[in-house]
Amino acid sequence: MEVVASRSVAFFGLLFGAQTFPVMLDQFADLKPIWFWIFAVAVYGSLLICLISSIFRRLVKSSNLLVSICWFGSMVCWPIAVTDPQAVAADRPWLWFLCTVATATAAIALPIWPAIGFLIIAPVTFGLVRLTPSAGAAGFGLAAMDTFYAILLGGAVLLIVALLRDASAEVDLAQATALTRYAKAVRHHATEVERIQVDSIVHDSVLTTLISAAKADTAPARALASRMASQTIAQLTSAEREGAGGEIEVGLNQLVDRIESTAATLSDSFNFSETGVGLGSIPIAAAEAVHSASVQAMVNSIQHAGAERKRRVEVKGIGEAGIEVHIQDDGVGFDLDSVPKERIGLRISIAERMASAGGEAIIRAAPGEGAEIVVRWPLAEGRPK
Repeated sequence: MEVVASRSVAFFGLLFGAQTFPVMLDQFADLKPIWFWIFAVAVYGSLLICLISSIFRRLVKSSNLLVSICWFGSMVCWPIAVTDPQAVAADRPWLWFLCTVATATAAIALPIWPAIGFLIIAPVTFGLVRLTPSAGAAGFGLAAMDTFYAILLGGAVLLIVALLRDASAEVDLAQATALTRYAKAVRHHATEVERIQVDSIVHDSVLTTLISAAKADTAPARALASRMASQTIAQLTSAEREGAGGEIEVGLNQLVDRIESTAATLSDSFNFSETGVGLGSIPIAAAEAVHSASVQAMVNSIQHAGAERKRRVEVKGIGEAGIEVHIQDDGVGFDLDSVPKERIGLRISIAERMASAGGEAIIRAAPGEGAEIVVRWPLAEGRPK
């Protein structure tokens, strides 16, 4: 808004100056030559500098202030610049026609109260000069009318500039407030995602491995604990790469191979199948969430569904860059509503982890009817995030 206002004032100031140029030439004989050229160069030169400055957006306020100072100085010096101070001039000085330009440039260059002060002082100065013979020896009424007219026009320009500045300031404040709130929301979200990730890694990898190791009283159990420990180390290393990897993506085929490989290392076998997985890729954060949630679902099945149960893992493609993993067993099942809140395996390691990655986890279970967990990325269309 400042750029628009300054360029508008500079352009119209030069335009009014061009319209005043013939009047200035007509009054050449009324002024001493040296003063004539001083006034002409100072006023028109400052107007030209103001226009150039507004175009290149350099020293805009200084150039506008220069116009106001040059005009005011020329107006004050007018009585001593005429060839015969006692002779009554036929018309008002040509500087009168640029009075509004001077008050407008002051509105651009100065804060609101100094600009108001100049708006009053500049026309009053002209009114006082207008009373002298060198400016036509106008009566008080005519001088007052010219002064009021100049204040009225300059005040309109000042009001427009002030309103534009206030509106711009309100927009800037609203934008700054919105950006601050957005930054806080982003930080809160990042903290929450980090909390979910840490909770998930602790439960999925560290805690589960420690529990399995503590209960490993047979050779197969110890072998399972050893494999889980290896997977824990690999997961922690992968999480570190994910934190530094930025926008790295993982191919869906790689993700499917990783899920299949993990399922094959677990103590109880899972019947693995793959259907329609595309050739696309997904962000590494989403891939890690899908893999970790799927592994947690398989571990839950082994630990809680009961021994010698039928278990299967089915991976389905969703378009070219989506994936859906079904982990199902025909075990003892459970009532989802009765799961204690402190059990973070389903809530944190699966559900919240997928939600934080932009996906979802669907849990279907009932006592005596087995359980199925569906891990899907991205979030199904139409579902709330």
